[in-house]
Amino acid sequence: MNEKLKLYGFNNLTKTLSFNIYDICYAKSAREQQDYIKYIDEQYNSDRLTKILCDVTEMIGAHVLNISKQDYDPQGASVTILVSDKDIEDIDASCNMGKMGGAFPPVKQSIAGHLDKSHLTVHTYPEFHPDNEITTFRVDIDVSTCGQTTPLKSLDYLIGSFDSDIITIDYRVRGFTRDEHGKKLFIDHDITSIQDYINKETLERYDAVDVNVYQSNIFHTKMMIKEIFLQNYLFNTDTYELAPKRRLEINDALRREMIEIFSGMNIY
Repeated sequence: MNEKLKLYGFNNLTKTLSFNIYDICYAKSAREQQDYIKYIDEQYNSDRLTKILCDVTEMIGAHVLNISKQDYDPQGASVTILVSDKDIEDIDASCNMGKMGGAFPPVKQSIAGHLDKSHLTVHTYPEFHPDNEITTFRVDIDVSTCGQTTPLKSLDYLIGSFDSDIITIDYRVRGFTRDEHGKKLFIDHDITSIQDYINKETLERYDAVDVNVYQSNIFHTKMMIKEIFLQNYLFNTDTYELAPKRRLEINDALRREMIEIFSGMNIY
């Protein structure tokens, strides 16, 4: 499928990428846990998340039609972007083209949108356990496209945009389109694994596992960081402030948390 396909009518395939990352951190007290959550909330507020999704939109060759974004109390943020794979001359007056204000009232309890072709969404979930010094920041990003646009081109950028310790990625192609002779096509590009679309240098930093259902065009990859450099996981604490035994205990707690999230079950 290296050559451009000649289709009968519009490309009706829907390609959906679900990208989920976890950032793990050690915060030694309840106050530091709260400070970490506040720090994360400021670092990944709705404005920065909007910038990330707009960059993804450009990478996949789409155009922003509408943006809806919200920061939450006490923490978290969401952004939804409606995009098109082509420039549209006759744009609905309700679309803000990425310029917030004017067309919308200052407060929105909820937003429902009829989507023409494609959309991107992101939600953040900072959290910590009351009896545990390990805190977790989760980001969910969904990129759904129709036509020739594919979201897989954005994977390296998304991984690099966050401190990604655990990554789970789902990719699915749904529906069908037809070639010029009327034959149904259930996928329009070659793929054996999501890993095919991730930079080799990035993959070398992770242990990666695939669970694919090829006959249904369903692909799943999960990744876990190989090396833990403790200083990168300490919030407001220097490694040299800790006794060697305590460093080992924290390192072990971090790895256990990662293994359970990677496995999707309570192991320890």
